Amino acid sequence: MIGTMQHIVPICRFYSALLAVSSLVVVASAVAQTPKPDPDVLILVDGEKLIGHLESANNTSIKFKSDLAGEVTVDWSKIQELHTADQFAVLRKNQILGKHPTGASVPQGTLAVTSQNIQVTPANQPPATVPVSDTGNVVTQASFEDALKNPGFFQDWKGGITAGVSLVEATQKSETFTGAINLLRNVPTVDWENPRNRTTADFSESYGQVTQTGVPTVKTSIYHADAERDEFFSPRLYGFGELAYDHNFSQGLDLQQQYGGGIGVVTVKQANEELDLKGGVTYIEQSFEVAAHNQNLVGSTFAEIFSRRFAKSIVFNEGITVTPAWNNTKAYSAIGNASLAIPVYKRLNFTLGVIDTFLNDPPPAFKKNSFQLTTGLTYALK
Repeated sequence: MIGTMQHIVPICRFYSALLAVSSLVVVASAVAQTPKPDPDVLILVDGEKLIGHLESANNTSIKFKSDLAGEVTVDWSKIQELHTADQFAVLRKNQILGKHPTGASVPQGTLAVTSQNIQVTPANQPPATVPVSDTGNVVTQASFEDALKNPGFFQDWKGGITAGVSLVEATQKSETFTGAINLLRNVPTVDWENPRNRTTADFSESYGQVTQTGVPTVKTSIYHADAERDEFFSPRLYGFGELAYDHNFSQGLDLQQQYGGGIGVVTVKQANEELDLKGGVTYIEQSFEVAAHNQNLVGSTFAEIFSRRFAKSIVFNEGITVTPAWNNTKAYSAIGNASLAIPVYKRLNFTLGVIDTFLNDPPPAFKKNSFQLTTGLTYALK
């Protein structure tokens, strides 16, 4: 019996290995035989033909990625014919999907462009024709479906996590830790559709201490947290609600709570930069180390936020907020920040930032101004 088992075990192992190899061969064969998607064909008015894939289009031109010429932008007036194998959605000029879009009124399917008309052919429906002169945006099916989504609270967030550290071991021991979390969610997530809402959340912390035998410890502790929700009334105008919390040991501030809301305007909106101006009313509760300076304030908030994307995905962000108080005109405050993120490797960026906090009414012996210069590595979430 033992001898029989000794022969059976190697045979079982052999067939198991053979089965595994056969499975790999079948999978590899299936991958190798997966057909490539059919190319799109673009014919210009001079007869030149480009083979590749349509990426997108607006009311003046199309973006086409040619197999030989790379990505090119071509005016509609220079196009004789265009035929696509992939599915696209064609939105008319000034067509707005609205707060609860369904997409039922938007033609979707393969495209055939002739005589300055776009024929859209769905899978199981009659074709629809949209004149080029009446076209607003032509987007891929996947991008159109993204525009229809109303994501849950934990979905579609972008942003980054930053961390930095500095350690010194000598007669004095110095430790400094900095960290930040910046989150942003735009709905919809596509840039060709008008925004419906925007949510931001930020947290930054700077902690440090210097110790020496026989000498009192010197500590620095600063943190800032805020969140904002914007609801757009039009592509440029929105209402916002915000809250912010600040602690600054260096200014004698235990906690400042701020709650407010108002109106914002997108004054500059381009592919690589945006400038927002905001104004509103706010309530502030300040708690200091010296309790006699505690106070509640009602005032205004004026802010500007600027972002710019440079070549090689370098990003610059800057913002200034000024908060004058109505019931105590001496108790005004301001905060300014700027950061430059430089890609290092894949999702890792080197970040250089400054934060300047001004508090006009700190307790005696504390300075009004607090300046921070931080460096660190940022991991981009998306």
